[in-house]
Amino acid sequence: MSTSPTHTLNWRRMEAGDLASVIAMAAVIHTDFFEDDAIYLERMRLYGKGCFVLEGQDGSMFGYAITHPWQLFATPALNSLLERLPDHPTTYYLHDIALMPASRGSGAAPRIVSILADQARAEGLETMSLVSVNNSAGFWQKQGFAVEHRPELDTKLKSYSDDACFMLRRLA
Repeated sequence: MSTSPTHTLNWRRMEAGDLASVIAMAAVIHTDFFEDDAIYLERMRLYGKGCFVLEGQDGSMFGYAITHPWQLFATPALNSLLERLPDHPTTYYLHDIALMPASRGSGAAPRIVSILADQARAEGLETMSLVSVNNSAGFWQKQGFAVEHRPELDTKLKSYSDDACFMLRRLA
């Protein structure tokens, strides 16, 4: 596959058979943000329609997205099980959007953010939220997110990294 796979990459819903590839990609992409395999399994079980993979024409995987409805300003801790989703969620939480190096710059990340915004609206949610890491706040700002300083989240954010920040996008 070429190093510029823009038109050969497509987002699709994650299936159970994709989990091994997702876990393998996470091990490569998130060396500083390890999560147990159980986290990926649980998120898919709880909210499969918020889990996606970025697939090439030949079936190879180039990225994934794991998202779910949640409570605004109640960010889950890194590597923690949720057990259940809230009965009355107040935000659409982007747990993880990760791209393999070969797919970066392909436009895949903005495409999945758009897909997820539609999903959030379909759920009747007015916001999307996330924890930005790896100095990615600039990317998220281009996607309509803004940093929200919440002192009650400081300790939880430090469990991710020193540069972690909570970000919020209001959906119109």
